[in-house]
Amino acid sequence: MTNNDIFKKLRVAHKLRDDDIIKILELVDFRVSKSELNAFFRREDHPNYVECGDQILRNFLNGLIIHLRGPMPKKGETSKNNIANKIKSTSKNNKKNFNKPRDKKKSDD
Repeated sequence: MTNNDIFKKLRVAHKLRDDDIIKILELVDFRVSKSELNAFFRREDHPNYVECGDQILRNFLNGLIIHLRGPMPKKGETSKNNIANKIKSTSKNNKKNFNKPRDKKKSDD
C-alpha cells in the first residue's frame, strides 16, 4: 500500500475536503496548495499524478492528531493540572456519597 492510498483512505474515513486537509497541514506549519494536494489523489496513470512522500504523510498525521485531540499542553502544566483536577473530582464524589441517604434494607418478617 502506498502513501497515496493511505492518504486517500484517511481522507474518506474522516470525511475531509481539500480545505480541511490544508488547514490540518497548516497546524504543523506545512504549506501545500490545492493543486499539489489534488495531485496526490489522482489515479496513477494520470499525467499529473504525484507520489505522496513520507514527509507529507507524516505531517498530515501529526496535524490530524492535533485537529482531533487539540494541541498538546506543556509538560509542567499537564501534571499539575491533571493532579489538581483529579483531587477536585474525587473530593466532590466523596462529599456526594457522604451526604447521600442510605436505603434501609427491607426485612421479610
